[in-house]
Amino acid sequence: MTDGLRLVTHGGSFHCDEVLGYAILRRALPPEALAASTLLRTRDPRAIEAADIVWDVGGVFDPARRRFDHHQRGAPARADGSPYSSAGLLWSAFGHDAVRTVLAGRGGEEVVGQIWAEMDEQLIRLVDLADNGLRPVPGFGDEALDRAARIADGLALPSLVEVLNLPWDAATADRAPAEDERFARAAEIAGAVLDGRIEQIRARIAARDIVLEAHARSADPRILELGRGMPWQGPAHEADLPVLFAVYPDKGGEAWMVGCMPPEPGSFAQKLPLPAAWAGLRDAELARVCGVEDAIFCHLNRFVAAARSRDGALAMARAALASAPNPAGTMR
Repeated sequence: MTDGLRLVTHGGSFHCDEVLGYAILRRALPPEALAASTLLRTRDPRAIEAADIVWDVGGVFDPARRRFDHHQRGAPARADGSPYSSAGLLWSAFGHDAVRTVLAGRGGEEVVGQIWAEMDEQLIRLVDLADNGLRPVPGFGDEALDRAARIADGLALPSLVEVLNLPWDAATADRAPAEDERFARAAEIAGAVLDGRIEQIRARIAARDIVLEAHARSADPRILELGRGMPWQGPAHEADLPVLFAVYPDKGGEAWMVGCMPPEPGSFAQKLPLPAAWAGLRDAELARVCGVEDAIFCHLNRFVAAARSRDGALAMARAALASAPNPAGTMR
């Protein structure tokens, strides 16, 4: 890459795909090239032809020439036939470099590849679909569910980015500079989401090995004992561990938590809820009922409880197992 890169996308109102695409480029390009680069939002054919990288405008997809439009006939599609937006095209070309920049050495190429793939599926593909007027899932055929889905769509990244567009009746003599300022603001937000998602996936991957090692050391395979709080449910699901409870310190270090394992990722249910007799109790009242002197609280919905010590939290987890209708049957 050379210094003074000329980056071009279209002017006027913006969508999430070109905004996110700019955020991807800002993380993928070498710092020295980025520092000397210029962003021009235009549809001028001469400016587009002279640019070093063009996306979401120009009617050409040619990675060798760094042209990444998706509006023309013959635009590329994913293996499943779903269309790309400029975000997906740029992610395919520059995403691995963007991930490496955010990781800053905290992970090898296997981790980079895994993060790239998960980001592509969980974020980039959804932006591609939204930009092409598609939804990740078809209509439910139920008015209430479809309305809920529309509300959720309104809170997704594409909608949140696009509300930053300049209103049609904005009191400004020259819209272009104001629109460019809005675009830059939107790119900062999209970039923060990009960074945050990458960090979340990295942290989950880092937690996986720790969770597996901790489980191998745990006295009871149904109780996962961790030395610090971390994402544990995902790794436990992926490894099909027979975990029902995890014991770990809270972030402040003032208590030890007893967390329940859900039956599947993202579920608010529990494989084995904490005892109903504990629900909503605190301190002395909870200690009397559960038999653990330093018990602090049990959530009303019975998915988490706490004690002041590690031994107390372990005792609560064991008591919960013992109170199950069929403790021996809770191994899986």
